[in-house]
Amino acid sequence: MLRLFATCPKGLEYLLRDELRALGADDAREGLAGVAFSGPLELAYRACLWSRLASRVLLQLAEFDAADADALYAGVQAIDWSQHLAVDGTFAIDAVGSAGALKHTQYVALRAKDALVDQFRERTGARPDVDVERPSIRLNVRLHKGRATLSLDLSGTPLHRRGWRQGQGEAPLKENLACAMLLRAGWPAIHAAGGALVDPMCGAGTLLIEGALMAADVAPGLKRDYWGFLGWRGHDAPAWAALLAEADARATAGLRALQPRFFGYDHDPAVLNEARRNAQAAGVAGFVQLARQSAEHLHRPAECDAPGLVICNPPYGERLGERAALATLYRAFGARLRAEFTGWQAAVIVSDDDLGHALGLRADKRYVLFNGALECRLLLFDLAAAPAAVERVAKPLSDGAQAVANRIGKTRKHLRKRLEREGIGCYRIYDADIPEYAAAIDVYTVVGRDDGSAAGDDFPQTWLHVQEYAPPRDVPEQVARDRLRDLVRAAGVALEVPRERIAVKTRYRAKGGSKYGRFDQRGEFLVVEEGGLHLRVNLFDYLDTGLFLDHRPARLRIRELARGRRFLNLFCYTATASVHAAAGGARTTTSVDLSATYLEWAARNFMLNDLGGAAQQLVQADVVEWLRHDRGRYDLIFVDPPTFSNSKRAEDFDVQRDHAELLALCGERLAPGGLILFSNNYRRFVLDPALQERFAVYDITPATIPFDFARNPRIHRCYELRHREREAARS
Repeated sequence: MLRLFATCPKGLEYLLRDELRALGADDAREGLAGVAFSGPLELAYRACLWSRLASRVLLQLAEFDAADADALYAGVQAIDWSQHLAVDGTFAIDAVGSAGALKHTQYVALRAKDALVDQFRERTGARPDVDVERPSIRLNVRLHKGRATLSLDLSGTPLHRRGWRQGQGEAPLKENLACAMLLRAGWPAIHAAGGALVDPMCGAGTLLIEGALMAADVAPGLKRDYWGFLGWRGHDAPAWAALLAEADARATAGLRALQPRFFGYDHDPAVLNEARRNAQAAGVAGFVQLARQSAEHLHRPAECDAPGLVICNPPYGERLGERAALATLYRAFGARLRAEFTGWQAAVIVSDDDLGHALGLRADKRYVLFNGALECRLLLFDLAAAPAAVERVAKPLSDGAQAVANRIGKTRKHLRKRLEREGIGCYRIYDADIPEYAAAIDVYTVVGRDDGSAAGDDFPQTWLHVQEYAPPRDVPEQVARDRLRDLVRAAGVALEVPRERIAVKTRYRAKGGSKYGRFDQRGEFLVVEEGGLHLRVNLFDYLDTGLFLDHRPARLRIRELARGRRFLNLFCYTATASVHAAAGGARTTTSVDLSATYLEWAARNFMLNDLGGAAQQLVQADVVEWLRHDRGRYDLIFVDPPTFSNSKRAEDFDVQRDHAELLALCGERLAPGGLILFSNNYRRFVLDPALQERFAVYDITPATIPFDFARNPRIHRCYELRHREREAARS
């Protein structure tokens, strides 16, 4: 079985996963900007030929340590290149990422080239040449955390280059992004029901051409004349020829049955000429009708009987100059949709929310997609009840709620670039910033449901988790309730989140102090991402969601430290730290908790990331009692106890009173040279000074407080502990 990875633009991972599974990749698993899968060479060829969404298909040849240039050179030389490339062949090498001292991708590619060439020279006295345009083989080196993955790029050139494009407008849309828009908008089902496709700002015709090829069952790679495997020594020419013959037969049958239901308009006659040439080259010119018409005067084609799909990639601003003029265009276009296309579906990709609002339509669904480096939003509209949907009658926010909404909007704008740069989807956006509105609001970017449903249908989505802080005693309960209601509304408006996706944990006054009220029992388990891992959360049914957001830096640190180590996670909760450790290459993980519910949750977290097996052990036990009897040795221990516990099944526990004994027991299990990470959430916590006699202790709290928790630096305390004699010897 070959190990394969199909790359794609961010935001298309779930669609690509489903597409590859439909092609036969049963184990396809989405990652960051791509999907991993495995299978025979025929499956890899099929993915190259038939994927409408992938950018490249990579066949992994090797993975090895690459902390420096010498290690990279040795790893590349360890491969027998005569099995892949003839001495008179050509090659090219692309590099991405960084590792250790290897910071520059051009140098990485050059060093890998040297290793390959030197091997040929030593064995044959000759060497293959470099060809960056159409080499016999193209190699890809990916560096990440000291490791290199070396792959053969089976696609050769990006798969969005279908081979039909003759010309393009000023703002070209990549073909795989066009297909993602069509799939998100439900075009296959609309076409099957007899619907038409209309692009009122068609440019070079990308959406229309890809929509026609999709409807006709034409393989997107059928017209390509170059592939990265044609000059590869492992190429199976008969298998490839059979796939091409099958695709050719399907295309012939599909085009014979295709109906001319594709209509494109643009105000620029030169661009329309490019669209005509492209349609001719793609073999669909007879099915696509093109005409000069501005979006402000759009009419439904007279030939259309059944409801169809209006889809377009309108200008983002620079083509039409001033922002005001662009907003005028969007408003006019939205008005034409309402007037002419009742009963139809519409899909519009916009560069920001302000332009989306200018359409005057309420989006039923929205997706984040990337047009090159530009983040965009794909808005989907059901125009069946468009006139009613246009008028939004909403109660205005109170002055206080508006202040909260403004604050949240300002914080989102401030955090946005860093969140995107670090790939953070779950974070705190508000923490009693305005004292009268006392609550914490956490954002969860949900990528799917953990209930067996199709994960990619309506995701990603933004959900909110709101926890009310105890109001001062001099604030009447009704006033506190009104403020919380206003805060929830303000958050929903500022972040465009419907009320059903906002979980609210409210406090009430009771004997013994403030307590949280009854929680919803929705049984709604969702999936979020952290560091490329999938983790299960439940925002409604429990006080905590399954993911402690303030421990994000600690989990990432554990992942960095875990490679080759035996990892122990005490009071493991849902074992998210253990999942990070396993993903970081831990030799084994052991996770201990008394709750069967949380351990089942932990098992599911491992399964979501294909990290199960004997190396990951889950133990249901009282932690302190288990430590007294366990005889294992661990190189890395994470212990994050509750502030207190009075479970009937275990000894009472108080972190201030009992932490010294707990850490002493951990020390007995700590292997030479090992490390304990100890954290707790008790705000008045004081570390027992006696621990300094046994351990070298470092308070690392500031480094473990996430930037989005900066307003609440006392959210937890965190320490590193090592055996003092070992620390002294190391010094």
